[in-house]
Amino acid sequence: MHFSEYDTRLAAYAVIVDESGGAERILLTWFNGGTSGLRPCWSLPGGGVEYDESLEEAVVREAKEESGYDVELGVPLVTSTFTDATGERPYKAVRILYTATVVGGTLGTLEVGGTTDRAEWRDLDRVAEEPRADVVRIGIRAWRDRVR
Repeated sequence: MHFSEYDTRLAAYAVIVDESGGAERILLTWFNGGTSGLRPCWSLPGGGVEYDESLEEAVVREAKEESGYDVELGVPLVTSTFTDATGERPYKAVRILYTATVVGGTLGTLEVGGTTDRAEWRDLDRVAEEPRADVVRIGIRAWRDRVR
C-alpha cells in the first residue's frame, strides 16, 4: 500500500525504571480506553507527537501530563510499528521508546478529561500479570535487553 493511502500516527514513550530499594519498579499510566472503545489497561507515559514538537519534546510533555513528573531522557531504546486497517482509513502507528529518569515533579496525573486516569509505580516482575498495552511489553523487553 502506498504511503498516501494510509494515515500515520507518530508517538513517543518513556520507559522509566526505578532500581533503588531492591525491587525494580516501572512507572505506568492507566489508559481508560477513551472514547475509542479500546480496553482499559496499563501503558507507558507517552503519546502522540504534536505537529510543532520533536519526539523528545513530546515524550517529556506527555510524561509530565500523565504522571506529574519532570523527566530527563536517556537514549532511544526501541522503535516499533503496527498497522490497523479495521477503521475507515488504514493507519500505521510508529512508536519510539526512550529511557528516562525522573528529575522533579510529584506523582499525579495532570491530564484533565483525557485518556489517562492515573500513574503508578508497578513491580516490574508482576506487570505481565496485569492488563497492559503491547507497548509496555515491548518497552520492558528492550530495557532488560539493554541493561544486560
